[in-house]
Amino acid sequence: MNAIVNVVLAVQMLTALGMIGLILIQHGKGADMGAAFGSGSSGSLFGASGSANFLSRTTAVLAFVFFAATLTLAYFGNARPASSGSVLETPAAVVPAGAASDAAVAPAAPASGAAQIPTK
Repeated sequence: MNAIVNVVLAVQMLTALGMIGLILIQHGKGADMGAAFGSGSSGSLFGASGSANFLSRTTAVLAFVFFAATLTLAYFGNARPASSGSVLETPAAVVPAGAASDAAVAPAAPASGAAQIPTK
C-alpha cells in the first residue's frame, strides 16, 4: 500500500504543477503570463478561441485528477490499522519448542556497569 500512496502523491504533485502552469498561461485576471508566450494571437494553432477552450478544458481535467488524488490520499490516510488495542496489551511472541535453541536470549545483567548505578 505504501507504493500506491507514493504513486498517488506523485500524480497529485505533477497535476498541481501542471495546473499552476496552465493557469498562468491563460488570459484573464492576474494571469497575463500567456501574453508573453503569444497565446493571445489569432494565428496560433487552435485559433483565437480554440486555445482558450483547450487550456480551460485541460485545466479542468487536471483539477479533477488533483481532487481525485487528494480524496485517495485522504482515504489511505484515514485507514484503520490492522490490529486494535495497545502494543502493551498484545501477548509476547511465542517461540516454538524446536526453535528455542536458535532464539537469542537476553542476558540477565547488562554488560556495561549500568546495573551498578544505585537508584532512589
